[in-house]
Amino acid sequence: MSKKRGRHSAEQIIKKLRNADAMLAAGKSVGEVLQALEVSEATLSR
Repeated sequence: MSKKRGRHSAEQIIKKLRNADAMLAAGKSVGEVLQALEVSEATLSR
């Protein structure tokens, strides 16, 4: 059986965006941030 994937809540999205801002400010590359947050480049462009 495959695991059903759900959507993130608004709170989870805000937390990920704040983490991404902090990581970028610390000098991480966009690729490193995406990998750390387990987000695809396609999701980033939404």
